[in-house]
Order: sequence, then structure tokens, then C-alpha cells
Amino acid sequence: MGSPGHGKLGGEAVSCSPVRSSAERAKRPASPSPQRGEQPRRRRLVGLTGTNAAGKGEIAAYLASQGYDVFSLSDVIREHLRRRGLEVSRDNLIAAGNALRRRYGADVLAKRVLKKVRGDAVIDSIRNGGEVAYFRRQPGFVLVAVDAPVALRFERARRRGRAESASTVEAFAAKEREEMAGGRAGQQLRRCLESADLTITNDGTRAELRRKVDQCLL
Repeated sequence: MGSPGHGKLGGEAVSCSPVRSSAERAKRPASPSPQRGEQPRRRRLVGLTGTNAAGKGEIAAYLASQGYDVFSLSDVIREHLRRRGLEVSRDNLIAAGNALRRRYGADVLAKRVLKKVRGDAVIDSIRNGGEVAYFRRQPGFVLVAVDAPVALRFERARRRGRAESASTVEAFAAKEREEMAGGRAGQQLRRCLESADLTITNDGTRAELRRKVDQCLL
């Protein structure tokens, strides 16, 4: 099995070796039962990190169509906010995530999500170095960074209709700079991007993005 190559953030289309051989590319059950005398296939964990509205969810949805279960660290925070009757806005997600990490440790979201994983899985919204370190200890893990030009991402964020705090592309970029280099319990997006095994630049069509995923992951 080849190891993934390293892309450059914001660069051209990635060039990387597949992390799964062609013989393994067919869709398979999440937890196949090995035949007598066979070794069980190692679970694959694809972690997604990246800038806001870069296309992480689109990649997760495509991998789901290929047989992967999908989990998101942000969903843990959303559940936390809903239990407390708080709005699920971007600012609240960031603040609540930071508070959970301060109280329970930088890898708390990763630990809670991994408890739900049984077979091949995509784990979205990795934004802290402690989360990366925790997943790195799991066999079969690969970290994928996703990026796109900031103006394009701002328009995508506006179209998807979530509660965003930035009304202009300048405010959108400023908010992102705050997330790039947070403290131990904060958003450490730059650290995650730099530690990724490969980077996918999503600056084209959905079909082009899927071809990049095929090239790099399937």
C-alpha cells in the first residue's frame, strides 16, 4: 500500500500516491468477518481538517457513498450546545469547543467520537493538535487537509446558510486568522494543516473534487 504524498496548502491539484491499493477499492462492509486463517482487514480512518467552507463536508459525503461512516467533532459540540439551549452558531461552536478542551483535555472531542466508530470512517472537523495526536495513535489513520481560495469559500459559506458571524470576506478572513494559532485548548488550524498527510485544493467543480479524492484516497 502506498503512502500519501504531501500537498501544498493553496497549491495546485495534489499529486499523491493512493493510500489504498486498487484491489481494495471496491466498496466493502464496515466490519467484514475474516475467513478462517485470514487476518482481519485493518480499519481505515480518514481525518479531515481544513479551512471554513473548503469542502470537507463534500468529501465526507462522497466517502460515505463509498461505504465509510461519517463522524464530526463539531457534532459533539452541537449536541453540547443544544442540551444547553444555545444557538448553534459558528462563534458558539468555537467557544464551546475551546471550553470543552480546557475542562476535559485537548483530545476530548476525538475520544468521544472514536467511541462511536466501528469500521471504516471519516472523521471531520479536526482543529486541534491534541486531536491529531490522539488519532495518530489509531491504526489506519490518515489526515487530509482541504483548502480553497478565501473569496470562493466565503461565497460557499453564505450559500449554505449556516449562522456565520462574518458578513464580508474581510471579516471572514479575520475570523479565520483567529482560528489558525489558538492555545492548547483552542483552534490550532495552522498546526493541523501543516501536519496533514496530504492536501486537497477544492477550487473547481464537484466532479473535479471527487476525482482528486479518487486519486488520493480510493
